[in-house]
Amino acid sequence: MGSWLSRNRQRVVQWVGTILAIVLLALLVRQDGWKAVVAAMQQIPIADLLWVAFLFLISRLAVVARWHVLLRAGGVPIPFKDSAMLTFTGLFASNFLPTTIGGDVLRMAGAMKMGYDRAVCLASIVGDRLVGMFGMFMVAPLGLYYAWGALPANPLGISFMGFIRKPLDFIKRTFLTFSIWFKKPGSLLLSLGFSWIHMICLFWSIKILLAALGYPVSFWMVAGLWSLTYFITQVPISINGYGLQELSFTFLFSRVAGVPPAISLTVSILIRAYLVLASLPGAFWLPSALAAMTEKSSATDLSL
Repeated sequence: MGSWLSRNRQRVVQWVGTILAIVLLALLVRQDGWKAVVAAMQQIPIADLLWVAFLFLISRLAVVARWHVLLRAGGVPIPFKDSAMLTFTGLFASNFLPTTIGGDVLRMAGAMKMGYDRAVCLASIVGDRLVGMFGMFMVAPLGLYYAWGALPANPLGISFMGFIRKPLDFIKRTFLTFSIWFKKPGSLLLSLGFSWIHMICLFWSIKILLAALGYPVSFWMVAGLWSLTYFITQVPISINGYGLQELSFTFLFSRVAGVPPAISLTVSILIRAYLVLASLPGAFWLPSALAAMTEKSSATDLSL
C-alpha cells in the first residue's frame, strides 16, 4: 500500500484536491442554492451564448497560431492544418483524459510521427506554455490591484506567493528554451500577439456573460481577476484545475467584483463548458495521436 501511494502520490493529491475544491465550491454557494445557478443560466440570451461561442472559436485558433508561429520560426515546416490538428487533440486530451495522458505528450507524439525534429518540437511546446503564461503575467498586476483591498491582506500575500511560485520556477527552469527564438524576436512577439488575441476573446466572453446576468464588470477587472484565477489553477492540486478553477473564479468575482456567488459560479461553469466544447474537434484526431504515442514511446519522458 505504501509503495502504491509513493508511486501515485501526485495523482492522489489531485483527486483529493479536486473533490475538496468541489465541496468548498458547494459550501460557497449554499446560501443561494444550485437552483439560482440554473435560473441564472436560463436568463442568458441565446444571442449572447452564440457570440461567446464565436469568441471561443477565435480564441482556439489564436492558440493554434501561437504554437504554429514558434514551430515555423524553429525551422519546422508544418502546415497550419497540422498544427491545428495537434493542438486540438492536445486540448481534447487535457479535458477528457487528464489523469493518464497529457495534452503536450500527444502534441509531441503527433509531431514526431509527422517526422519533425523532436528537440525543436519539445522546445516549441515549452515555449508555447511560457508565452501563454507571460501573457497572463502581464495582466496579473491588475488582478492584484483590484483584489488587494477586497481580500484579507495576510492570506492574500501568503497564498499569492504560493500560487506564483510554480510558474516562476517553471520560467526559471525553461528560460534557455528560448535560445532558438531569441535570434528571431519577431516570431516571439507574433506568438505573444496571438496569445493576447486568445486572452481578449476569453476576457470579453466573461464580460458578456456577466453583463447578460445583470452584473457588468469592467474589461480590465475581468482580465485581472481571471489572471489570478489562471495562476491559482496552475497549482497542481486538482485534475486539470477542475473545481479549483471554478472555486477561485467564484471566490474572486464575488469578493472583489461584488458578483453574487451563484452568478459567479454560473459564469465559471459556462466558461468551463465552452473550453471543453471547443476542444471536441480533437476527438476526431485522437486515435491517430494515440497510435503515434504508442509508436514513439520515448516521447513519454516529456517533462514540463
